[in-house]
Amino acid sequence: MSVAAVRTVTLTVNGTERTARTEVRTLLSDFLRNALGLTGTHVGCEEGICGSCTVLLEGVPVRACLMLAVQAEGARVETVEGLAQNGELTGLQSAMRDEHGLQCGFCTPGILMSLTAAEREGLSEEETTGQVLAGHRCRCTGYAGIRAAVARRRKESEATP
Repeated sequence: MSVAAVRTVTLTVNGTERTARTEVRTLLSDFLRNALGLTGTHVGCEEGICGSCTVLLEGVPVRACLMLAVQAEGARVETVEGLAQNGELTGLQSAMRDEHGLQCGFCTPGILMSLTAAEREGLSEEETTGQVLAGHRCRCTGYAGIRAAVARRRKESEATP
């Protein structure tokens, strides 16, 4: 029986440099959850289909269940735990809450991360709901509340000079 290779991985997660030792075969999702204790990144299908494990890697949404932790070495990673600042929800998080864009909440972290990236990129409401949400599987909401939250955020951003 061979011993799995172990390596030290250092990431900047939600603005803080974090280092932990892990097997080289450890997925980024498992590294975040188990080595760093950030359980907001959910693991659903482990095949990249459901989108629950989506995090931002250097600002780009990625499926953390499809990437090894060692591949993210030195990168900037944002998880759902890093969205709220000083206990204050982001506008997107508030819109999701107020528009009932979640039910069981399992897929919500991944959806929030993808929508956050889309909002930062300035994607239109149609692009956001069509392209971004197409990569997520939500079995509870029917997407109506999520789409309402996206529409609300679009109106709020247009109203703010």
